[in-house]
Amino acid sequence: MHKVMFIGAHPDDVELGCGGLIDKLVKEGSVVKAVSIAEGTSCRGGYENEIKKAIKFRTDCSIKSLDSLGVQLHSFHNLPCGSLNSIPLLTVNKIIEQEIREFKPECVYTHSINDANVDHKIIYESTIIATRPGANNPVKEVYSYEVLSSTEWNFNETFKPNVFVGLSPDNLTKKIKAFNFYESEQQKFPHPRCGKGITTLANYRGMQIGEQYAEAFQLIRSKR
Repeated sequence: MHKVMFIGAHPDDVELGCGGLIDKLVKEGSVVKAVSIAEGTSCRGGYENEIKKAIKFRTDCSIKSLDSLGVQLHSFHNLPCGSLNSIPLLTVNKIIEQEIREFKPECVYTHSINDANVDHKIIYESTIIATRPGANNPVKEVYSYEVLSSTEWNFNETFKPNVFVGLSPDNLTKKIKAFNFYESEQQKFPHPRCGKGITTLANYRGMQIGEQYAEAFQLIRSKR
């Protein structure tokens, strides 16, 4: 039994990046925890009471989404969306360090440093700091994942995966179902945040390894 932590800037990030893998891990008996650092809604504006309702709604959607993948452990820290670069990096570091200290994961998955989203970049940087090698750090492996409508939109620095996980049709179906719980995040193709967009990326990553579907990751650090 392994403990695996998925860290996302906003609710829905870990499902978009790792939903198929999460489904596989849970079915294999791993203990999975999902951590969201920012709330993912306030940057869109609105009156204060509207923003509070929207944040609660997205959190509720996330809990249902993660539950559909069999994830019962989750944390929502609700730092302001789109503004993590205005918060001292130490504040974010301490949140992630505390999550790791309490959960003691062997593997951690986080954003790519090349994402076209400032919050994603901050979470990557903080995760690297929080998982730095040390006598009391249980993390043996750190990976980056890709998030549709962010990772592929940085045209100068593309995502360079070096680890691929084959997905079954059921894994992919579960991933799409999990994302569909986020009613406010649904878009129409050719925007990538839709079922067809998720399937297209899974097909592409699958073709790279001779599988029908896959998810791709970048191994940042491994200690065996």
